[in-house]
Amino acid sequence: MRGMAHWQLRSRTLELGRRTLVMGVVNITPDSFSDGGLFLASEKAVDHTLRLLDEGADIVDLGAESTRPGSRAGGMSAKLQPAVSAEEEQERLLPVLEGILKSVPHAVVSVDTYKAETARAALRAGAEIVNDVSGFTWDSAIACVCAEFHAGVVLSHARGRPDEWRAQPQLASDALMATVREGLAASLAAAERAGIQSNATVLDPGYGFGKRFDENYVLLARLAELLSLGRPLLAGLSRKSFLGHTLAPLFGGEPAPAAARESASLAAMTAAILHGASIVRVHAVRPAVEAARIADAILEPVHRESDGDAE
Repeated sequence: MRGMAHWQLRSRTLELGRRTLVMGVVNITPDSFSDGGLFLASEKAVDHTLRLLDEGADIVDLGAESTRPGSRAGGMSAKLQPAVSAEEEQERLLPVLEGILKSVPHAVVSVDTYKAETARAALRAGAEIVNDVSGFTWDSAIACVCAEFHAGVVLSHARGRPDEWRAQPQLASDALMATVREGLAASLAAAERAGIQSNATVLDPGYGFGKRFDENYVLLARLAELLSLGRPLLAGLSRKSFLGHTLAPLFGGEPAPAAARESASLAAMTAAILHGASIVRVHAVRPAVEAARIADAILEPVHRESDGDAE
């Protein structure tokens, strides 16, 4: 069961565990798997973000480079430069970040980047959190940037780079869990070496990030095991392709398209909360807020008993 914790961000602290926090996704990209191109224009991205905040998002997560399977994010097999340079990433990202904070100065904004230069620019512009899908493995300099600005950090597990994900061998359940646990532990150690305080970190097992389809269900069913690492957990399951493959029999044998995965996303998200997630990362905020309320209500008696308040 998830416990109570405080997540220290750049300028404030968030309480985790009493209720699930909802992080709304904003893709400022032409090619993201779910909604690429819809919010590439800065004005549309700002408007969309403000809607997510109105719908109850506790955090908004801005990403300006797609990390879909097969992309060149992180540098293709570490041999080629990423398809999106730090300069282009910032040209997409910063106007949106600035527009959000102009409209809602106290909004909690996360930036989904693995590049140190982009993290620095975003933190200077007012971002509170750096969400690094590589867990500090694709650009080691980013850890020192996060430490310098005292940013909140999401450390994710990615098994290789996106162009390698489809070729990853299948792992047995125990081997998969050991791989993810060891990878996250290594990211935490890198954060500590850089001077990042433990209470600034949250861990994300990285659903779909180098995991074969069925492996994601193992990782969901055994999510609570990762609480042994001592930090709160974030789960990003929204519209993931493994959900679409599970729904294939309902779609004539073809994987359900991203737009048709919303109910499945809510089911997976609820399971993640019940298995220990304190934060969920979603595309559709309002339904997630409602589902999280129900999951939190299920957990509430357990929390009361653990606090010694049960009758």
